Amino acid sequence: MARRPPGSTRLASLAFRSHLHGIYALYTLCFVLFLASATLAEHYGLPRKWIGFVFLAAPVVIYAFIGIISRTTEAAEYYVAGRRVPAMYNGMATGADWMSAASFLGMAGTLYLAGYDGLAFVMGWSGGYVLVALLLAPYLRKFGQYTIPDFLGARYEGNLVRQIGVAATLLVSFIYVVAQIYGVGLITTRLTGIASFEIGVFLGLGGILVCSFLGGMRAVTWTQVAQYIVLVVAYLVPVVWLSVKQTGHAVPQAVYGQQLQKVTEAEARFLTDPKEQEVIAAFQQRADDLSRKLQDVPRALAAEQQAMEDRIASLKAMNAPQRQIQAAERALTTLQRDPAAMAEGWARERDELLARAQPLGGMPAHARPFAGDPAGTPAEQQAYEASRRNFLALVFCLMLGTAALPHVLTRYYTTPSVREARESATWTLLFISVLYLTAPALAVLVKYEVFNSLVGTPFDQLPAWIANWAKVDPSLMSVVDINHDGILQLGEIKIGGDIIVLATPELAGLPYVVSGLVASGGLAAALSTADGLLLTIANALSHDFYYRMVDPNASTARRVMISKVLLLIVALAAALVAARRPADILFLVTAAFSLAASAFFPALVLGIFWKRANRIGAAAGMLAGLGVSTWYLATTQPWLRSALGLQGEPTLWWDIEPISAGVFGVPVGMVVTVVVSLLTAPPAPATQAFVEGLRYPRQPG
Repeated sequence: MARRPPGSTRLASLAFRSHLHGIYALYTLCFVLFLASATLAEHYGLPRKWIGFVFLAAPVVIYAFIGIISRTTEAAEYYVAGRRVPAMYNGMATGADWMSAASFLGMAGTLYLAGYDGLAFVMGWSGGYVLVALLLAPYLRKFGQYTIPDFLGARYEGNLVRQIGVAATLLVSFIYVVAQIYGVGLITTRLTGIASFEIGVFLGLGGILVCSFLGGMRAVTWTQVAQYIVLVVAYLVPVVWLSVKQTGHAVPQAVYGQQLQKVTEAEARFLTDPKEQEVIAAFQQRADDLSRKLQDVPRALAAEQQAMEDRIASLKAMNAPQRQIQAAERALTTLQRDPAAMAEGWARERDELLARAQPLGGMPAHARPFAGDPAGTPAEQQAYEASRRNFLALVFCLMLGTAALPHVLTRYYTTPSVREARESATWTLLFISVLYLTAPALAVLVKYEVFNSLVGTPFDQLPAWIANWAKVDPSLMSVVDINHDGILQLGEIKIGGDIIVLATPELAGLPYVVSGLVASGGLAAALSTADGLLLTIANALSHDFYYRMVDPNASTARRVMISKVLLLIVALAAALVAARRPADILFLVTAAFSLAASAFFPALVLGIFWKRANRIGAAAGMLAGLGVSTWYLATTQPWLRSALGLQGEPTLWWDIEPISAGVFGVPVGMVVTVVVSLLTAPPAPATQAFVEGLRYPRQPG
């Protein structure tokens, strides 16, 4: 085939970009008109239930349409979108791929609950893209191919390191995608009003599959660009509205300090409020009662059984509704069938009560850097040092994890050139900073709203959204009048971090259309990341395992078909796990970062910048790093300990929390790779030349 003249290629590229500008400008205009139409419909009486369905269905239909028209069976199009995604659009797609349910839903919620400590997520995730741009993106694009295991297989001379890379990709991506599907289920359940969270998970799964099943990376890329537009508008509208409502200014970042000062003043009032002290004492009393029960469990269970029998008899004597009698009888049956589980439930309830028997509802002062006091008692000094170590460890894990996530790094294979790969990393950082600079302001504005509008409200006048969210998941939203004064105190409300963003419009009294918009944005964030993750998992199995190691002669059509089937199987498996609600969104995602950093970062960076790194060293380093992080997570994280049947109290190394397990795994992986590489034979001269060629191109890329 004759080579196309350079001028013709450039004109074709300009025409393609101009075409993209026109399509997405029209899409944005239609999106704005859709919002205006929905607002008018609500004004003229369209029920909220229908608004929720519209904001759930309409975006998914659009994403599905993009996926359908982007369908392909060509390998280059399916795996890397034909390597023709311009830098700016790749930055938008990567931004959407990156701004998962954790970023959209969890980050502002974590900042709300943790205050200053939550800034570790902003710093870590933002800093990670600097590492991507400097250390990885351009070199991976110069290498070409389709996946990260592809790079590992070529750089480390064979399938050993490729196999470990495939296994690590599956582990990291599966954990990450479970978190996204959990977020999709949460949003779908709230928007549709269905009673079952599990049904919401599988409804949302359908939206995920239509975006990625038919067109692979090509469909996912152009869908993610559309999703970025939705999610950034959805995130900014309520926070700007809140900012105008509270301060009269439309730039929330500019009034962040002003509102933070007011929040700090309110916290000082709550610390000395007698009503708040009553709430703390009441929670402490209930916790003490449970502690006494746990000291003599058989006697407490016998007393509990007698009390339940008396209650059932009383309900029957009063001709109470049958549902109340049946509920009491089920509780008695549960107690009689499994007394050990009842005792375990008491212990769990006691721990939850103790957590709430703290000032400010168990939240730290928002502006206080770290826990404890560096000038206080020895215990306070130790708490301060442990808090600071955890902050730095989390930043470390998030930065290196960002620079090692396979589904993110694969996006840099899709650009036309090495230069555009580097530019797209810059665009990505710009696009994600829009959210990351807004999240801290959103957390403070929401906390100000809770402190000044919600706290002090009579229980019989509480807004309906509280009860609606409690129906979705009582662990995410609950209120209890524990001191029986009929007035909501700060300590009596529990808000889970995962719903802070979703509940913001209702908390601020905004039209329900804005609630639908925010939910639609969260859905876009979760769908975009889930699409990329599922595609990464399916490609690792079909391309890196099946094609590279099982059947190298497989046709392109067969490889793509296998990838689609595997994508469906993995999606269903992830949905089944997500339906069990294994942990909160942010923990699941952060655990994936620690594992990705431990497994991939040493092998990738040393593979690019140190030509002496060899196959045995990389394999040993990846296994050692991943093994250390996995072991630390499994033995210290409460949910995992319970799932594995581990007893007793976990032992933390230097007080480092489980989500920062990568702070141990990465150094171990780096040291093991270097030491084993030096003790074994160097790579072949051709491989060393390959490494030199990655870093020192002979001609501009």
